[in-house]
Amino acid sequence: MIILGLTTSTAVMAEQKLNVISSFSILGDLVSQVGQEHITVTNLVKVDGDAHVFNPTPQDAKAIANAQLVVTNGLQFEGWMPRLIEAANYQGVQVIATNGIDVLSTKEEHEHHDDEHEHHDDEHAHHDDKHAHHDDEHEHYDDEHEHHDDEHAHHDDEHAHHDDEHAHHDHGDIDPHAWHSIKNVKAYIHNIAKGLIQVDPANTDDYQKNAKDYIQKLDKLELKINAQLATVPKTQRKVITPHDAFGYFARDFNVTFLAPQGTSTGSEASAADVAKLIKQIRHDKVNAVFMENIADNRLIEQISRETGAKMGGKLYSDALSSPDQPAATYLKMMQYNVDTIVNALQP
Repeated sequence: MIILGLTTSTAVMAEQKLNVISSFSILGDLVSQVGQEHITVTNLVKVDGDAHVFNPTPQDAKAIANAQLVVTNGLQFEGWMPRLIEAANYQGVQVIATNGIDVLSTKEEHEHHDDEHEHHDDEHAHHDDKHAHHDDEHEHYDDEHEHHDDEHAHHDDEHAHHDDEHAHHDHGDIDPHAWHSIKNVKAYIHNIAKGLIQVDPANTDDYQKNAKDYIQKLDKLELKINAQLATVPKTQRKVITPHDAFGYFARDFNVTFLAPQGTSTGSEASAADVAKLIKQIRHDKVNAVFMENIADNRLIEQISRETGAKMGGKLYSDALSSPDQPAATYLKMMQYNVDTIVNALQP
């Protein structure tokens, strides 16, 4: 009878796992690291999926309706989420993982690129190339860039002149890809732990310990990444990717990233943008271009052919890989991306 009682108790405990929804796979892994055995995580956007162009289904709304906690990135990354929350009539706890981070605007990214170019020969001509490459983006941002704190008003203005079907894929002048900063991910972990503790205070000690242990792993990874990148001369740390997803990585690790698309894969690069980027690659003698796991890589392949820059490999930008591939967790994704970049850029 005692054995039966223990078995029943264990089954009840298993049934009481928190049902947590995360918006996409990278975030889902971070939630899993903090929640571990106390939670079950469902990712709305699956591995190798593109959240920029994700279209929720009625099944997704049902999943949210049955959740105890919903975790999102924020920064306008999941433009489809507010409607989904409303459709699900979800009244539970929501965590915005990016709360409190140092947000990067696309204006800052452009200024960083421009500062880099000031150290090059033919500085002024290259500066013009850089701005020509971003003409379409700057046409949307000119007025708003005078005041960085006017981000939300700018986002509304952007939406006013887009078709409805594309509006929710635009991020305004905010770069939402904050997970490519390990410093930011530490804030993600703190926010996730707070949310789990709010919903499940009985396991507070476990959530706090799991968060602390994972942050130690992030600290070690950050040191390793800096050491690896130090083997590549700063003048050679130039990376071309399909869309502008690595601004935070660029800021934290002093690598220049350029892309024909903006911060959303829902946008399209014009022929003029591509021509200017090709010219810039030749001018800066960029040696390698990279594919992404979520992107249409035909444009990158064309740029590689036209410039002679080698294909440096595939980077994981907005989604993890499947378990049998090399980027199945956040830590593995960051390490794989750095290994790929360093191997391609080594002199």
